[in-house]
Amino acid sequence: MSGTRLYPGPAPADTPDSSDVTTEGAAWLASAETYPRSALAHWRSRPTAPAVLPCGSVFDVVSVPAVFGRRMLDRLWDEGPGSGPVAAHRGRMLLFAAPGTAHRLPSLLEWEEWGSAVPGILCHGTGDAVTVPPITAETGGPATGNPHLDSRWLVAPDARHPWLPGPEVMLWACVRAARAAAGSAVRISIFPGGDQDAKVYDVSRRR
Repeated sequence: MSGTRLYPGPAPADTPDSSDVTTEGAAWLASAETYPRSALAHWRSRPTAPAVLPCGSVFDVVSVPAVFGRRMLDRLWDEGPGSGPVAAHRGRMLLFAAPGTAHRLPSLLEWEEWGSAVPGILCHGTGDAVTVPPITAETGGPATGNPHLDSRWLVAPDARHPWLPGPEVMLWACVRAARAAAGSAVRISIFPGGDQDAKVYDVSRRR
């Protein structure tokens, strides 16, 4: 990772390196707030609590169902420029994008042939806010019953000025993910006994 963890020390063995926000990444997230220093102080006192941040000035967020989001990430990392920070929250994937993406992407999808095949997309921009995962990943597994485990970073912010995809890149990823989903559906109907989706996505490769 390109920065240091906000709370130095060895990470738990079952916690991936990309799950904790670095000091630089936390500063970037806090810059979305009106009072960044207050936000940072709050996170230091409660590092394992989620936060609600405004969109539109520092970043926009594209929210899609988790399975479709996984396909988008596959395309972005395997065939495209990579992604910005990405979080999972209650069955959806939150892809952080450049400001203005939330306004432009829906219009681009309307003109795109495959736009109607993109399921349940939500674009959060100016005037919206999103819940982001804790800056420090919590330990434990599903058996703990901790609701915060439903919110986690897949690609945590690790830079003061991270690269963020714009509306054209997000459109590109949406279209290719929709095509991949359609192709998968065809293969499933022809080969019902096969392994339907054996690919494991590796978020350790950074742009």
